[in-house]
Amino acid sequence: MYLHANAKLGLAGRLALVRAVEEGLSLKAAAAAFSVSPATAHRWWHRWLDGGRQTEALLDRSSRPHRSPRLLAVELQERICDCRRATGWGPRLVAGATGFAHSTVWKVLHRHGLSRRACTPKEPANSYEWPCPGDLLHMDTSRYARFLRPGHRVTGDRSRRSRRWSRPETRVGYDVAHAIVDDHSRLAYVELHDDEKAETVTGFVERALTFFERHGIHPKRLMTDNGFSYVRNRSLRELLTRRGIRHLTTEPYRPRTNGKVERFHQTMAREWAYGLAYRTHRHRNAALPHWLDNYGWKSSCWTVASSFARVLVGAGDRVLKRRWWGCLLPRCLAA
Repeated sequence: MYLHANAKLGLAGRLALVRAVEEGLSLKAAAAAFSVSPATAHRWWHRWLDGGRQTEALLDRSSRPHRSPRLLAVELQERICDCRRATGWGPRLVAGATGFAHSTVWKVLHRHGLSRRACTPKEPANSYEWPCPGDLLHMDTSRYARFLRPGHRVTGDRSRRSRRWSRPETRVGYDVAHAIVDDHSRLAYVELHDDEKAETVTGFVERALTFFERHGIHPKRLMTDNGFSYVRNRSLRELLTRRGIRHLTTEPYRPRTNGKVERFHQTMAREWAYGLAYRTHRHRNAALPHWLDNYGWKSSCWTVASSFARVLVGAGDRVLKRRWWGCLLPRCLAA
């Protein structure tokens, strides 16, 4: 049941009012008893009589008039709606194309539910995971601004207390975080550099591959986006060819294809870069190895399955937090 937002009486109050009038009270006395105006009591009494003394007669009515002689014809309304569906234009452009007033076009589109575009349906989740560590490595970069004092993102203070905040000497550049994450185990390797040049990328990938091999992971594929330093990097191509690693690239403008390292960068930004208040970017950079160690590893008492994992990854008395390899070891070792 719909009731007007400012209605003085609800359905029960209206019914009680008309019952009181039926029992002999005058409309003025009934209005005073229910704290409404005599006109209100008169309206509900006559609606009660006109509705055959049925409860439905006391419900709120629509405010729309019974007749709208100046309402636009149905065929003209369809013409406006067809223009909207065909072009996707807003009311002003549709008004110019159809010759109607902007206000008229907006009312027609609103009446037909076309004033706003329908939400684009989301694509279904397309998650995947390779069965063994090293089957696929995800690689991407992220930039973090350098600073000589904590910024507003950490302190919450956006006031510029110093007049030198915009001078060139205060702009100290960016740290570029190069990261590689294993698709199955989520083991991550990160380095901070000044740029994303080809020689920087190649050197980083070479050290990352050594890191993974030291932990018993032999990479077979490397996935990156379509950045120039990845797809046009001859030294990187030669390095991957020597190691027998296949280079995969994501679809253009589809970061979800490389989603594991994208999600890793989000976690790293939230927990490491912006999770604490650092004095300078140097203190932030010094905390990165400790965060990586806490992110990927934990101390553990070895079970039978984890002892196989120790042989595989060479981790000493630590195991990976992100994945349990015991159930997959026979298949991985057989491959």
